[in-house]
Amino acid sequence: MFESLGDRLQNALHKIKGYGKITEDNISEMMREIRLALLEADVNYKVVKEFTNTVKEKALGSEVASSINPGDLFVKIVKDELTELLGGENAPLNLKGNPATLMLVGLQGSGKTTTIAKIAQFLRKKHSKKPLLVACDVYRPAAIDQLKQLGKQLNIEVYEEGKKDPVEIVNNALNYAKENKFDYVLIDTAGRLHIDEELMDELENIRTSINPDEILLVIDSMMGQDSINVITGFNDKLPLTGVVLTKLDGDTRGGVALSVRHLTNVPIKFMGISEKLDGLELFDPERMAGRILGMGDIVSLVEKATESIDEKAAEKTAKRMQEGKFDLEDFLDTMKQMKKLGPLENLLKLLPGAKKMGLNDVKIDPKQMAHVEAIVLSMTPKERRNPDIIKASRKTRIAKGSGTSVQEVNKLLQQFDQMKKMMKQMSNGNFKMPF
Repeated sequence: MFESLGDRLQNALHKIKGYGKITEDNISEMMREIRLALLEADVNYKVVKEFTNTVKEKALGSEVASSINPGDLFVKIVKDELTELLGGENAPLNLKGNPATLMLVGLQGSGKTTTIAKIAQFLRKKHSKKPLLVACDVYRPAAIDQLKQLGKQLNIEVYEEGKKDPVEIVNNALNYAKENKFDYVLIDTAGRLHIDEELMDELENIRTSINPDEILLVIDSMMGQDSINVITGFNDKLPLTGVVLTKLDGDTRGGVALSVRHLTNVPIKFMGISEKLDGLELFDPERMAGRILGMGDIVSLVEKATESIDEKAAEKTAKRMQEGKFDLEDFLDTMKQMKKLGPLENLLKLLPGAKKMGLNDVKIDPKQMAHVEAIVLSMTPKERRNPDIIKASRKTRIAKGSGTSVQEVNKLLQQFDQMKKMMKQMSNGNFKMPF
């Protein structure tokens, strides 16, 4: 996501950090590189022109305090304007109805049905509320079955009446939700391969019938600049409250994310970051600008940890580390907690300066992690609590039980021993960095 654009912008900004002062000449050189980077990322050319002109004007017109490096000031201007381009402030969901209603619209193939299941999962997890999914795509073969299958995976109820009038289905679903105390009603509407009058009339009829709190349009970010026409086409007929960009984890250049708000005034509210049903994030312009410029996103990292990690278990583990009692049982628990956070390489990218430290290209083989887990699981509880008792015969048994080799068992035990020593040093305040 934005990887190529981020690299280009970071390289350009790195150059100006070495300049003693901001001049017309060095600013023009920087702006040329930034302009090319944005155009290559498929950002709309009008947006690029306005962005570069604004940055240049602000950079040349800024008074530089003696305590501020001119390069740092320029980086701040670029970040501020990039944040503004992405929407300025984040646009929170307006779900105040009782029940609150959200209508999802979009073209076929944009990932609409999967996205509405992701939103339901997100709302339940984030707010501990009860969502109801409503199947109103009565035309696409297997659309209702797909939604029911997703609902089953998430243990979220799906309301469907088969191939009936969608307006009637929605009204019945709303009554059902009120009777059964659902907090959210999320409506999956029909899509088409292109915008047509029949589709828009149906969506408008649903809208006027229930007046939803949110109308979100799902856009495949790999569409590029064509997506602007789609957003405008839908927005002309329906009062869109936001956009969901899907497939931002794919081979997308990210231009649509940098063009949407400026050209349509419709905010991006969510972004799809993986195919998994928890692969959805709220879109925050400032955090995204920070990610693009290699400044990391510590807030998102902390949020992920807060949502996924059991606080009491983490405190217990930390206490055992401090007391020097950390064993392989604790190690196994820690691994399970870490797995909830998702792929480790994705988390490393959120750290400030990840690119500079080479963390952007780190590849962690999930098979290797699975091997480690299998080795620890093949031990008896007594062995996990007292690794020192694991001698030759036990190592052979553990290797066979985990489908690994004795060498791999030895390697894990050695690494764990080193880790314990380092923890002890840290708890005693004697730890020294190895460089």
